Amino acid sequence: MIKLSNIIKYFHKGSVNEILAIDDISLTVKEGDFITIIGSNGAGKSTLLNCLAGTYPIESGTIDIGNHNITNWPEFKRARLIARVFQDPLLGTCANASIEQNLALANKRGLKRGLSFGVKSRDRGFFKEELKQLGLGLEDRLLDTAGLLSGGQRQALTMLMATLVKPDILLLDEHLAALDPKTAQQVLDLTQNIVSQKKLTTLMVTHQMKHAIQMGNRLIMLHRGKIIYDVRDEEKRKLTVNDLLAKFYEAQGEELASDKMLLA
Repeated sequence: MIKLSNIIKYFHKGSVNEILAIDDISLTVKEGDFITIIGSNGAGKSTLLNCLAGTYPIESGTIDIGNHNITNWPEFKRARLIARVFQDPLLGTCANASIEQNLALANKRGLKRGLSFGVKSRDRGFFKEELKQLGLGLEDRLLDTAGLLSGGQRQALTMLMATLVKPDILLLDEHLAALDPKTAQQVLDLTQNIVSQKKLTTLMVTHQMKHAIQMGNRLIMLHRGKIIYDVRDEEKRKLTVNDLLAKFYEAQGEELASDKMLLA
């Protein structure tokens, strides 16, 4: 489904502030893989997702999704294949539009838009059924504007919007980080349900080691723009937080007091 070959990404290249953010990463992702990505600040986690989505151009390397070489595709063209949920719950919805209008926009992803009413009466029943799975009562609030929702409600709505039309790839960039623990767990459970039901190929960046271990069938650890650990399936299911810390020490030859220091 995804093939990254020798990806290199710099920031401020040629200046005194030059940073090598992605250092010759190659990665193959199978269809249906759910990969959690962890690493210290500045490891390149979000940058890797931004390079895949086309937000950041790369210096060299190639990016393929399915049969498409998308290396030179602009971000808007890649959006036909890639759905994203960001850390900030406010980024995934239009605050001044109603819930049904937000869903109508999401339902048109990848399609041409003409001059007609955005929300069709025949779509409302579909929207209500989709909203019911959130368990938040939003199916009875179709005409409320998204700006009236709490952060957790908006993030749940964003998850639904991102997957309303099944994307080839789902990118989750620390989408729980801005939520309180209870709400984060609710959105995490929703994430698991949607990804499982729709069999989505997913990459999820997280700072939480327990979430990285709990979710998905594959885990990747980044450090200084490189993949230093890649584990999947049965081996991943047996992992503990201490195992991950040990792998980090082994790969880097560094000593850290705790995983909080590693991922803070």
